[in-house]
Amino acid sequence: MGPITTVCRDCLQESAAHPLACGTCGSDRLLYHPELARLEIAHIDCDAFYAAVEKRDNPELLNKPVLVGGATRGVVSTACYIARTFGARSAMPMFKARALCPQAVVIRPDMAKYKRVSGDIRKIFDAATPVVEPLSLDEAFLDLSGTSTLFGRTPAATLAHIAREIERHVRITVSIGLSYNKFLAKIASDFDKPRGFFVIGREDAVQVLHDLPLSRLPSVGPSLADRLKVGGLFSVGDVQRKSEAEMVLRYGDTGQHLARLARGIDHRLVNTNREAKSVSAETTFDSDIALPAELRRRLWPLCERVADRLKAGGLAGGTVTLKLKTNRFKLRTRHQRVSSPTQLAETIFRTAEGLLLKEADGKTKFRLIGVGADNLSDASAPPPPQDLFASAADSEKHHADIEKAMDAVRAKFGKKAIRKGRADA
Repeated sequence: MGPITTVCRDCLQESAAHPLACGTCGSDRLLYHPELARLEIAHIDCDAFYAAVEKRDNPELLNKPVLVGGATRGVVSTACYIARTFGARSAMPMFKARALCPQAVVIRPDMAKYKRVSGDIRKIFDAATPVVEPLSLDEAFLDLSGTSTLFGRTPAATLAHIAREIERHVRITVSIGLSYNKFLAKIASDFDKPRGFFVIGREDAVQVLHDLPLSRLPSVGPSLADRLKVGGLFSVGDVQRKSEAEMVLRYGDTGQHLARLARGIDHRLVNTNREAKSVSAETTFDSDIALPAELRRRLWPLCERVADRLKAGGLAGGTVTLKLKTNRFKLRTRHQRVSSPTQLAETIFRTAEGLLLKEADGKTKFRLIGVGADNLSDASAPPPPQDLFASAADSEKHHADIEKAMDAVRAKFGKKAIRKGRADA
C-alpha cells in the first residue's frame, strides 16, 4: 500500500487510492491530496461563530438570517451564511446590513457565552495536540507534528476527527485549512467555507496562490494595496513574477515579506505562548452623546470590563488608551502611561477620564467610546520601587484593597451584588 492520500471526513477511513466514495461508510465527503500524509500545520476557523452559537441555542433561528452586533448604530460582529447571501458582512455598519437584509434577526453579542463555547472547543483541540495557538475565540493554529504515532492516523484524519467532535459535542461547524506552514493553513481554511476542509501542499502552493488578490495576504491593508497597484501589482501572481531582490529594492522589508509569502514561504512556528497585546472594551451609543458627564458615566463600566479581563488573565497594563468616534466617524485615540502597571478599574478609569475631559467639550458629539490597557505584563511581577513619601502608592493600595473586597463579594453573590456609586450616576 502506498502513502495515504485520501481520508473520509465522516468515518476517518484512510486510503492510498482516490475513490469517488468511501469504501467503508459510502460517504462522498472525501479529502484527497497527494501530500496529505506529510502536512501537519492547521488553521481551524468556526463558521459564523457568534451566529452559529445563537442558532444552536434557539432552533427557531435556524433558517433565518441572523446578524450579531449593535442594534442600530454599531457594526456587525457576525453575519450568518443566510444573511451573507443578501450582502451583509462582518464589520459592516449595522444600518447598512439591515438595509440589505431587513428581515434579519439582530442579536446583541453575549461574549460570556461565546467565551464558554470557545473553551469547550479548546478542550477538543487540546485532546488532539498540546501545540495550539489561539488567535481569537473562534480560530486557532494547531501543529499536529508527532500525532501520527500517538493516534495511528494522519494529521488530516485527526483534524477530521476534531471537526466531527465539535459538531457532536458543541453543535457548531468549523472549516479547516491544512498545509506545511501557518500562512498557507490560514489561506486554505477560507477556501471551502462553511464546513470545509482544504489542503495546500508544497507542490501546488504557488499555483493556488497565483490568482489571489494581494488583499488576501496578511498585512496588506487598503493603503498598502493601493501603493502596490500603482506599481502594477494586483494579484499574488504579479508578485511571483518579480524577484525577491526587485521587491526589496522597491518596497524594502515589506517587499521581501510579500515576495516570500507569494512563494508560500513562512517560517513562523505555532506559538503556544501567544500573549495578548492589549485588553479593551467599547460601546456604540444608540444616539450621539456630547455631554462630558454622560460620556464619563458610560466610560466606567468599560473600565470594569477591562479590569475583569486583566485580572482573569493575570495581566497588568502599563498604558491606558481612550478611543472615541465622532458622529462624523472620525476616530480619536489617546494614550497615557500609568506610574506602574495596573489591573485596577479605578486606576484605568481615572487615567481615561483625564484623557476624556480633554476631548469632550460639550459640543462635539460622539457615537462610540472605548478604553483599553496596553503594554501588558505579568501582574505578579513586583512593582517598581515607590517614593516612601508618595501618597499615590498609598492611594493605589487603597483602591486595590477596595476592588479585591468587591471582587470577592461579586464572586460569591454575582456581578450586580455590589457596585460603585458612579455606575448609577
